[in-house]
Amino acid sequence: MSRIRETLEQRQVIIYFCSIVLAAVIATLVPGTGALEAVINPALALMLFVTFLQVPLADLRRALTRVRFLGALLVTNFMVVPLLVGVLVQLLPQDPMIRLGLLMVLLTPCIDYVVTFAHLGRADAKLLLAATPALLVAQMILLPLYLRSFLGDEAASLVHLGPFFDAFVWLIAVPLVTAAAVQLWAARSPAGSRSAAMLGVLPVPATALVLFIVVAAMFPQLGMATDAALRVAPVYIAFAVAAPLLGWAVARAFGLDAPAGRAVAFSAGTRNSLVILPLALAVPAAVPVLPAIIITQTIVELVSSLIYIRMIPKLGGNQNVQ
Repeated sequence: MSRIRETLEQRQVIIYFCSIVLAAVIATLVPGTGALEAVINPALALMLFVTFLQVPLADLRRALTRVRFLGALLVTNFMVVPLLVGVLVQLLPQDPMIRLGLLMVLLTPCIDYVVTFAHLGRADAKLLLAATPALLVAQMILLPLYLRSFLGDEAASLVHLGPFFDAFVWLIAVPLVTAAAVQLWAARSPAGSRSAAMLGVLPVPATALVLFIVVAAMFPQLGMATDAALRVAPVYIAFAVAAPLLGWAVARAFGLDAPAGRAVAFSAGTRNSLVILPLALAVPAAVPVLPAIIITQTIVELVSSLIYIRMIPKLGGNQNVQ
């Protein structure tokens, strides 16, 4: 199982791109793929469950006791990155829907495939993985506040709190509690241990499944939002360049070692587009602009991750994860 998992992680970017292309082709040839929107949330719940399952309870306690790392991670994602986004959003037209889409995706740090990207980039991936529940809870609490700060009263008319509560229950609480229950079962039963090992190969396939469902469901309508996607793409590229460097600078200011600093850099540059999409779809008249803006960020991010995997290991010289 460990060999299969390692192979999947090594080839995950190619797998994700293939999922996107396959979904686009099928959506073009087969009518009615928009109905897949109904299964986006269950697929996301599965993806987050198998992600949380990789967080041993001991590592979760370890992350909470690594105060400097957690502090650097939170300061980067919820103070420094919002300042960067505040600058970048000024490059966009005043269209509130375009700005809303960009803000929703850039203000929410990734909590799924960033872990395997960080591992491939010689970062402390276990420490980052253990911090994912804290990142997810923090972004769900803070995102409505950030949107109101950036958009003013416009945010109140576009964004409702109900979907955020639903996301907290179904995308955080339920997957996290279920993952903890499976871990306890694995610790007490050989059958549980075997089941946990089998589930351990699913993070990459589950993420690929979510990408496939999202693109297949949204693709038939994305053509109407091509202009919006082209407007945000340069901003996403600028973010992809600046954010990891800012994350690394914060990590060094906090005195972190190189592997932990690289983890902060990966977290700064990688966003939570897949998890944020259901919240975006709850916005009135969201389709096609918001899905197009969010999917564009995912594509830019996957290309950027190929570069991160090669460049971020150079940060901090040859110091490796212990």
